[in-house]
Amino acid sequence: MYERILVPTDGSPTAEAAMEHALEIAGRYGAEVHVLHVISTRRYDTSIESAVAPLRERGEEYVERLAAAAADAGVAVTGAVEVGRPARLLLEYVDDHDVDLVVMGTRGRGGLQHRLLGSVAEYVVTHADVPVQVVPAERTDD
Repeated sequence: MYERILVPTDGSPTAEAAMEHALEIAGRYGAEVHVLHVISTRRYDTSIESAVAPLRERGEEYVERLAAAAADAGVAVTGAVEVGRPARLLLEYVDDHDVDLVVMGTRGRGGLQHRLLGSVAEYVVTHADVPVQVVPAERTDD
């Protein structure tokens, strides 16, 4: 059913929670997991490589952390760090890599915000041509 699963990461607890779910699904279907971090051109000035270098390094750390979890679970993994507009780049990645499923976190922290999707998640859910599973972070405030 699923051969390639995309897990976007921003280093947040929600991305880690999404990875846990993606690994369960990948294990069930023998799927490969793709971990992608996007350095946002809307948030950062990416025209200067010296400004991008530390952002790329941090993104690689995020990707490596999730890739290690996949390796520990015996799941094949591919990691990447890209520069662009996150929501659109995620959808391009889905098309370019024949991704079957996107598993991503939401950014809610509690109350009404806990029920709302982040803008990237909302865009991907609305525009993706493949199923998207949105996973909240583990809540410890209950």
